Amino acid sequence: MNETPDARAACQALQEAAELIRDDPDRQGSLLSFGAAGQLVVTGDMHGNTRNFDKLQRFCALERSPARRVVLHELIHEEPQYPGAPDFSIDLLVRAARWKCDFPDSVFFLQSNHELSQMCGHEITKGGRSVLHDFERGVHARYGKDTDNVLAALNEYIMALPLAARTSNGIFISHSLPDRVMMHSFDDSVFLRKPTAEDLMPGGSAYALVWGRYHHPEVVEIYAKRFDAQLFLVGHTPQETGYEVVGRMIILASDHAHGVFLPLDLNGRFTVAELERNIRKFVSVE
Repeated sequence: MNETPDARAACQALQEAAELIRDDPDRQGSLLSFGAAGQLVVTGDMHGNTRNFDKLQRFCALERSPARRVVLHELIHEEPQYPGAPDFSIDLLVRAARWKCDFPDSVFFLQSNHELSQMCGHEITKGGRSVLHDFERGVHARYGKDTDNVLAALNEYIMALPLAARTSNGIFISHSLPDRVMMHSFDDSVFLRKPTAEDLMPGGSAYALVWGRYHHPEVVEIYAKRFDAQLFLVGHTPQETGYEVVGRMIILASDHAHGVFLPLDLNGRFTVAELERNIRKFVSVE
């Protein structure tokens, strides 16, 4: 394919990560399950923030913490450094894929609206700019003539992503929850199978899950009963101070200087208040 070595390595990392994600023994359909042992570190949207990712890797120290696992989502589509600049968040995604390859039993990913939109070509506009176009310009700046190969490997990775995860102690983790208006049309069985093309399009259940926003405690309560969940951990909705509590749900943001992550023991039972006390700011990690 006449790839440069860097492009070949990036494609290999993304494709190997995709294979590991698809073949995870603790995955049924589009749902990951975590048992009752060890610690789980949950993040929010990261959007290319390599500084926070560096700190996350230092905190997790997976090379000497085999009982620790980490969940990531929404790694791409950073805010460019200046108007007209390309988006280099492909760098973070490739690094995260390599982390998965190095620690296949410890690093996990979930589907998000930005990854899904990148794969499907659903345009996202922020501040008048085309987010997908800026990202693809960044990939081209990094990989030149091999851009198409890297984007193809990226799409393979995105297509492999599960929709949600649940723990044995009742915590449900996903990028978001469907909006109130999608409550009756949302098909819960999407978690137990591979999403169809219709699921991934506007109006589909996978699309509704990752794009839902502006939740209220009573809506969260309804989904808790439907999904047999005690608590929800999600991202998606921007949080200037790092997180927000909405009834049984905590919204985490990991993409800026006030970003946070949440370590939790898989063998305990928690209230929302107890989980809130466990939230860590990235700035606290040396």
